[in-house]
Order: sequence, then structure tokens, then C-alpha cells
Amino acid sequence: MTDVASRNDRVAFVTGDLGFQVFDEFQSRFGPRYVNVGVAEAQMIYTAAGMATEGWRPVAYSIASFATARPFEQIRYCVAYPGLPVVLVGAGRGYLYSTSGVSHHAADDLALMTSLPGMTVVAPGDPEEVVQLLPQLFELQGPSYITVGRFGEPDYQALEPAVLGKARKLCDGERVAVLCTGEIANEVLKAVDVLRPDRIHPSVYQVHTVKPLDEATLSLLVDSFDTLIVVEEHVPAGGLWAAVAAWLASNGKVVRTMRLGAPDAFALGNLKQAELRRRFGIDAPSIAEACRRAWRKERAQ
Repeated sequence: MTDVASRNDRVAFVTGDLGFQVFDEFQSRFGPRYVNVGVAEAQMIYTAAGMATEGWRPVAYSIASFATARPFEQIRYCVAYPGLPVVLVGAGRGYLYSTSGVSHHAADDLALMTSLPGMTVVAPGDPEEVVQLLPQLFELQGPSYITVGRFGEPDYQALEPAVLGKARKLCDGERVAVLCTGEIANEVLKAVDVLRPDRIHPSVYQVHTVKPLDEATLSLLVDSFDTLIVVEEHVPAGGLWAAVAAWLASNGKVVRTMRLGAPDAFALGNLKQAELRRRFGIDAPSIAEACRRAWRKERAQ
């Protein structure tokens, strides 16, 4: 944000009373371009939308559930409907804030945002993807939503740079292609390491841009692989799986497809994220086992 704002004097930051100390440098350097509206998410969206109508390029930031579900009506009518270039940032999507309960869970944020016409929806998997993708959002003429982690998420290696609207290849493989979005990419890459002694080598693509979907790469994968496995820390509706399934059906494409993700249910019990991932079958061992099943099934035919 500081780097982007230093190169564009119309960039401003609007927060719903979150991010203390994280944005001290931004506030110190850019003063009035930092706006804290308090614990008032609807007002945060109103403020960002009003600034956008006056030529500003505002970023509105809150915890993912508070940045999407709570002010959804304001986003719909004040940002998406007029097509304003507001960048919405949701921190800690999926179950990153799992122990805080359902109010802080954001396993439906992609569904909410992809339902809005003209909204670009981006779920980076590591800090480096955030660094690469955030500046690209300011080149758009319409609204966008991007997620970020909480703190301490590891960087990972990739074979390609992160380009808005294009699936990013993380590693080469054969037979099985794993498509993931968001921070769950780290679990997928751990699964790849687990599978290496078994000589099972899936290809991995990080689909950071859920909308618009990279249909060109998806078409190539359907033609090149026997099985697609979609991994997401999201409910079945409205996420990456839903986008891929809709594209396959709409284009008459046939390929063996599996989904690993959260169920159509609230995650109760204030469990830690690692435990929820284990129960929902989206931790590294579960992903590795799904790849093994797909690999064996292909070889048996």
C-alpha cells in the first residue's frame, strides 16, 4: 500500500478501525489519505464510494467477514452498481479467524463477491502474491476484492509470476492437476512433498483470480490431464469449485473432477484452523490421499 500510494497520489486507505500499527508508516507519510471510520463497516463503504466518485482510488480494509457480509448491501448498490474503482480488502478469509467463531469466519466471501456484476475477485496464496497482484488492481476501471492473510504466512516458489486473471503454475506434474485458491495453496504444496516418495507428481495451479476465471488455462488442463482436483477453503457455492464446474458444464467439457473443501454447513465449536482443515479434508495428508486415489484410478483403467 505504501509503495502504491507513493506512486499514485490519488490512492487512499479507509479502515473500519483495524490494522493498528500495521499502517503506521502509511498514516505518517500520507496523513489525510488514511481514514479510520471506526467500527462502522457500512460507513467504510459509503466513504470509499464517495471518495471514488471524486477521483480517488480508495482501498477499504477490514476482516474478511466484516468487509463483505456485513456491508454487502452498501457494496452492491454504492460500489458494484455504479462500477466504482474501489479495492475491497478482506483480511483472514476462510477460517483463519476460526477460534473467534462464525461471526469471523469468511468461507463465503468469494461467493458474495463473485455474485456482484463487474467485481474482480482475487484470493492470493502468500505474501508475495499480494505484493504482485495488489498494484494490478489499481489498473482496473471497476471494483475489486482481494484477500490477505493475518501474519506469518510463508512464501512459496512458483514457476510463473502472479498475473491478474491468469492461473499461476506452482509446479509441473502429470495425470492429476490440482487447482487451488487462497492460502490453502500452502497445504497443497505440502501434499506434493508428501507424495514425492510415492512417485506421484501432480501439477499445481494457484487460481488466485476466481473472477474472471482463466478459461484458457482451464481448457488446456482439461485436454492435458486425466483428473482435476479443486481445493478450496470455502463452502461449495460460489467459490473456485462452483466456477470451474459451471465452466465445464457450459462448455460441454468432460474430465474427472474432485472437490476438496468446506461443507455446506457452519463451522461450530471455535476450533483451530488446522483442526477444521483436517476435519474438512483440506489439510496436506487429505489432499495427498485424494491425489493417490486419482492416480491409482487412472492407472487401473
